[in-house]
Order: sequence, then structure tokens, then C-alpha cells
Amino acid sequence: MDTTQSSHLAAEPLSEEDLARLDAYWRAANYLAIGQIYLLDNPLLREPLRPEHIKPRLLGHWGTSPGLSLIYAHLNRCITARDLDMIYVTGPGHGGPAIVANTWLEGTYPELYPSVNHSEEGMKQLFRQFSFPGGIPSHVAAEVPGSIHEGGELGYALSHAYGAAFDNPDLTVACVIGDGEAETGPMAGSWFSNVFLNPVSDGTVLPILHLNGYKIANPTIFARISDEDRMAFFRGVGYEPFMVEGDDPASVHQQMAATFDACFDRIAEIRADARRRANGKPVRPRWPMVILRTPKGWTGPAEVDGVPVEGTWRAHQVPLAEVRTNPDHLAMLEEWMRSYRPEELFDATGKPTAELLGLHPEGPQRMSANPHANGGLLLRDLVLPDYRGYGVEIEGHGRTAGEATKVLGTWLRDVIAANPDRFRLFGPDEVASNRLGAAFETTDRQWNAEILSTDEHQAPQGRVMEALSEHLCEGWLEGYLLTGRHGLFTSYEAFIHIVDSMFNQHAKWLDSSSEIPWRQPIASLNYLLSSHVWRQDHNGFSHQDPGFIDHVMNKKAHIVRVYLPPDANTLLSTMDHCLRSRQYVNVVVAGKQPSLQYTSMEEAVRHCERGLGIWEWASTDDGQSPDVVLACAGDAPTLEVLAAADLLRQALPRLKVRVVNVVDLMRLQPDAEHPHGLSDRQFDTIFTADKPVLFAYHGYPMLIHRLTYRRTNHDNIHVRGYKEEGTTTTPFDMVMLNDLDRYRLVMDVIDRVPGLGQNAAGLRQQMVDARHAAREHTRTHGEDIPAVAEWQWPH
Repeated sequence: MDTTQSSHLAAEPLSEEDLARLDAYWRAANYLAIGQIYLLDNPLLREPLRPEHIKPRLLGHWGTSPGLSLIYAHLNRCITARDLDMIYVTGPGHGGPAIVANTWLEGTYPELYPSVNHSEEGMKQLFRQFSFPGGIPSHVAAEVPGSIHEGGELGYALSHAYGAAFDNPDLTVACVIGDGEAETGPMAGSWFSNVFLNPVSDGTVLPILHLNGYKIANPTIFARISDEDRMAFFRGVGYEPFMVEGDDPASVHQQMAATFDACFDRIAEIRADARRRANGKPVRPRWPMVILRTPKGWTGPAEVDGVPVEGTWRAHQVPLAEVRTNPDHLAMLEEWMRSYRPEELFDATGKPTAELLGLHPEGPQRMSANPHANGGLLLRDLVLPDYRGYGVEIEGHGRTAGEATKVLGTWLRDVIAANPDRFRLFGPDEVASNRLGAAFETTDRQWNAEILSTDEHQAPQGRVMEALSEHLCEGWLEGYLLTGRHGLFTSYEAFIHIVDSMFNQHAKWLDSSSEIPWRQPIASLNYLLSSHVWRQDHNGFSHQDPGFIDHVMNKKAHIVRVYLPPDANTLLSTMDHCLRSRQYVNVVVAGKQPSLQYTSMEEAVRHCERGLGIWEWASTDDGQSPDVVLACAGDAPTLEVLAAADLLRQALPRLKVRVVNVVDLMRLQPDAEHPHGLSDRQFDTIFTADKPVLFAYHGYPMLIHRLTYRRTNHDNIHVRGYKEEGTTTTPFDMVMLNDLDRYRLVMDVIDRVPGLGQNAAGLRQQMVDARHAAREHTRTHGEDIPAVAEWQWPH
């Protein structure tokens, strides 16, 4: 044990009786964890184990399970003794057997799944269902009560824990981080979350590094560096580390009890001191954390087939892999399970003994029943000001300039003011860059480190959370949502890809939890992607990528939504809708640069309600069957389609052009595939069943084909979009590089409309020349040609 901590700790805080009871609880959890990995039948070992009692496929992770259960049992002791409100975040989520075992012991699992009750048959069902077809996953998934973090992908436990703690001043979040997870990049950034935690208005996070030495097949870094370096690392990122280590259960129990007592005493001191200083200069506290060093696969087989297992990487998953076919392994499994003395832990009916049942907290104080881990139970609607009062007054369609995200920022400012306890903005140092700076008129960036006189909008308490890590912002927001609050993540479009995997995990959680009756819906995960592909002309190719939309569209239809509002008023309407929604991932892409505004507020509301629609004011078909449909989705494509429609109106006045704008990308899908989708009849009414459709799209063109491939007229749908051409250049040169410009669209119309080619050959040549002239102008003057830069809808 680190000598610098010894003064904090009582030598043996547990009486013999308390030690025996805690150890019994831990043994029971270990027994149940092993049973879940191995057994189909004979859960109480009433007869010798036979091969038919064993699952045909052995799946699960034993290595981390004893440590997770040890921590769980000792946290329960602290909850009861100190009347704590606590949830448990499990970074090693593959230790599912341990957490399921503890939720069963606490009684929450039987309450939610009555067939898995406290009986021999219930225990049999508990064992059988684990990682079994038709049963439950092997991770701490949404099916597990008390969980907000599956741990299927490593690196996010601590950011989820801090997200849960924000605006939850009475909540303690115990977060176990596996020493393998501790090596990941996202976790490296997460340690700095303590810089952002306000001990007055936020809750407490107690990180617990589970140092068992190995990953799947390799040693872990933190296990192989010196004690001095390890302690220096955690002190360097602002923690007061306490060490618990050993392989003798009695000794470790005493150490753990003493350490948790010291940690929770220290936490109480920090919070009391912070409240005394609430109106003074902020002081960043040094929060406690625990390093638990015990053998991997502790109390499991020490050696199998002459090879060491306990305390090695071989204990990571299933220590005895041939139990059905190898009698020696079968005998070892029975000996292993009987070593926990199940006859002392469960009565004749299979129910945990009264002594065990008296150890855990009651009701919602159980970590598996805490309402914060089922955030929909605590969710309150946002108070949203009427967005209609924040819109842009337009002087004709396409004739007034505005900055969409800047306009949105004024509304978000008042959303923040109206919801000071349940709404935050999250972003990687880009809230101001994305033109949402109006938020700082009512709040600050939360920051509990040193603040200099030259800093702006940094304060110990604020509603804007900014750290230069997309992983960290995403994890904070997910933890915040999963515990019953609301938020918005703003990011440059190209770099939201950094959290592709985190989005994956959250979407899968939403999908699974939607099928679980006791899981209540949570607020949607909302992304606002600005600084997008078409206006990253100053940063260039590295900042130009609209592919997050494609990634999102791979998820199930009842989970994801993608919106491309073309102007400020449609953005306001869209965002109001998103912040009211539940159980979705909403992706909104909008520009931040000055651009033309196309809809009045009344028109914007109707247009967003429809999701897509014909812009009659820009069309020349007079409600009749058009010769060509010009469709657009996204602000830059909308501008180019309207400019192309203007050129066609002037040069080919008899051509019947229909302009269709798409806000809700899901409207393109058939109604059988997405709840927002259009029926084939509706789709054909708008896009026609047989006329050319030229679609100017914000992202990669193939997505539009994917969404419409079943439509009657799919063969006539021709898409222009981003085709991976980019550089540091002007906005119009950027669209020309990708053949999305107005001149190219006019050429497409001439090429695609039957009979038009020969009759409009001169116009086509003019368009070729216009593109050449525009390109030459940018190369000579460094800016777009005035005819493009100053264009407005003239009609």
C-alpha cells in the first residue's frame, strides 16, 4: 500500500462478523457469475456435475468478475452506512456475469424479470439465459438494471460517469476502469474531466482502476510501470490515489473498507469546503480515486493442464474451456464452485440467505434500482421558448442574407436560461466558431481550473462544456442523457467522425432499450454539424467530409433521423423538434456562413412539417407535369439548384421545371422502411414516375440512390454531390470541383431532358464557358466571380 495514504486508513475497520458477511456476499456473487458462464442445470450442485449440465458454448468473462463483485459489495456497505445515492458504471462491461449476479442478489433483477426469481428454478434460469440464444448478452447491456454503460467498446466509462454527475449534486458515480481500458485514447482524455466538475452544483465521481494486470493476451501498461510512476500519473491529472492490493481476501476486504471510508470522508470534506467557498475564488479539489490491484481471475483455478491461469491473461474469459469433454476440467469446475460453499449462501429453495439479503441497500438506493440509471424516470420536458419569435424576416425568397447557426444561437441562449438544471451545450472548442456565441450572453464555459484575467466566459459553473476531445464531449453528453437530462453536441462536420464508434454504441443502446418495457425513453442525442464540407474552403481538403450521414443511415429506422435545413428559419423549426424528441439520434447539418434565406417563418414551419416539398415560387411547371425535377438537400446544394433554375427560366422559358427541397432525408425512403418515408404514390406525385430528376445533395451521392433505389423512377434519378474533391479554395470553386455548381446542373438538364440536347446546344456551350470563366476568376482574383457571389433570386 502506498505509504502516503496510510494515515487516512483505519487498520481493520471491519469487525469479524462484518468481514464474514461481506465475504459471504462476495462469494455468492462469484458463485453466481461462474454459474452463468458454465451451467444449464443443477444450479445448486445438488448432484455431481455431469456434461449435460454444462452449456455447449462457453461464453463470458471471468477474469474481471471477482474484482467487480468485490467493489460492488463494498460500495453497498458505504451506501447503507452513509445514506448515499449512487450508481455503478462498469468500464469492463464484459464482466457482465458479476453485475447480473449482484443485481439478482439485490432483488432488482427478479422484480423486473419475475421468472428469474430467488428460487432454484430462478437461479437455473439466471444461469441458462446468460450469453445463450434467446437470452441476454454477455456484457452489461441495457437489459441489466442499474446500467448506463455496456462497456462493449473500451474507453468511455469515465466520460459517461462524469456526464451522469453533472447537475446531479447528490449523486455519486462509482466508475470502474479496467487497466486495459485505461490504455485507450478516449480514457486518456477522460481523466481530465475533474477539471470541469463543480463540487457545489455537480455530483461526485469516484474512479476505481481495476488493476488485474492483463488484457486478452497481453500485460497492461499500468500494471508494469513502477508504483512511483503510476501514482505520479494520477496525481498529475489531479487525483489523490489510494492503493488496495493483495490476494488474501480477508486482508483485501479490510483494505477496501478502510480505503472507501477514507475516500468518502474526503469527498464529504471537499463538498463542504466547496460550499463554504461557493461565492469566493474557485479551488480545484484533488478528488480521491482507488487503485485495486488483485489477481486476474481471483479465486479461480490456479492452474489448468499444468499452465498457470489465476493471475495471468489465461483467466480473462473462460478458464476451463473443455468442461463438457474433459472429465478433469469438469471435476475442477465442480471443485471451484463448491469452494464458495453455496450451501452457506442459499437456502433449500435456492433463495439467498437472510444474512445476505440484509446486506444490500433497499428500494431505489440499490445501485441496480437507482432511477438515475433509468434516466427516463427522471426526465422532465425542456421549457422551450417559441422559436417563431427568433426567425429571420425575409424580403422575398432568396433575397435576404442571414447566418443560420447564429440565429439559432439566440434561441439556444434562451433555452439555456429557461433550463438551468437540465440542458447543456457540448462541443470541442467550437461553440463560438460555429456561431452559437449568443449562448455566452447567459452562461459560461464550465471550468474549475485556473482562470486568468485574459480568459473569456470561463467560470466554475456554466452550461457550455468544451474540451478539445470529441470523445470526451460525446461521452459527457451520453452520460447526461442516460441519467435523464437534455443536450446538444455541436461539431465541425468532418471531425464528428471521431465519435463514429461512440455513436454506434449509443444507437445500439437506444435500439435495445426501446424493446425493454421497464426502460423509459430518454431525450434524443442531438448533433448539430456546422462548418460543413461546402464551406471549409479556408481549411481545405482535410476538413471536407460529409460522410457521418452515411454512417448514421446504417442504423435502424426507428432510431435515426437526419435533417438538412436550408436556412435559418427551417433550422429553428428543426431544432425545436429535435429537442422535444425522445429515444432518437438526430443529426442536423446547417451552415454558419452568411447565406440567402428562402422561407418565411410560416413557410418554414409548414415545410419542416412536410419534411420535403415543392417550392412553387421557384418552379415553372404551374402545377402540371414538369419536364424536369430539380431536387436539393442542404444549404449549398439548394443555392446551386435555385441559381440553375433561374438560368433555365431565363434561357428556356418554356421548359417546365419543378424545384423540390428536402429537409428530412428520411422522407426519401419508402414508408415501409422508415416511419417518415413517403409511399410510392406520394413520391411519384412529387418526383414524377417518368421524368428526369436531378438531385443536388449535400453529401456523397450514393446515399440518395440507396434511399430511392426501389422507387418507380429510380433510373431517372441522377445525383450530384460531394465526390471527394476538395482543397483550400473559394466556395463556388468548391462546388465546381465536385460538379455540383449551377452551370453543371444546367448542362445536366440539357443532357437529360429528352429532345433538349440539340435545341439547347448553344446554351450548353455557354455553361461550359461560364464554368471556365468562374475558375479563371478565382485563380486570378482569389475570390468568386461577382455574378455568383452576389447572386440573389430575382423573381
